[in-house]
Amino acid sequence: MKVKTKSAIIGKMKKKEEYDGMDRPIFVSLFDINDPHKTDKAPKKRYDFKEGIHKIILKGLEVDYLLVGHDILINNLEELEFFDDKNGHLIVTGKQKLSNS
Repeated sequence: MKVKTKSAIIGKMKKKEEYDGMDRPIFVSLFDINDPHKTDKAPKKRYDFKEGIHKIILKGLEVDYLLVGHDILINNLEELEFFDDKNGHLIVTGKQKLSNS
């Protein structure tokens, strides 16, 4: 799936029961602002992958790892593309305007 967005947060969903095996339910939340974790703004769209993912593969993107929530933050996006390759991998690529910081 290819989407226009400014930023994304990718993380593991909380689950009430124990996990079986290596797979985890994950989400991809899309925002129209950078650093959405510093606000109370809700995502403009959220995609859930409830089963079958054990690895997230990020290609060609500058990312931040948010320690508090154990989430991946991607800012300065023009577009984001992600798909489940049916081997338990979520492949994430996109176009990004990199910052000079």
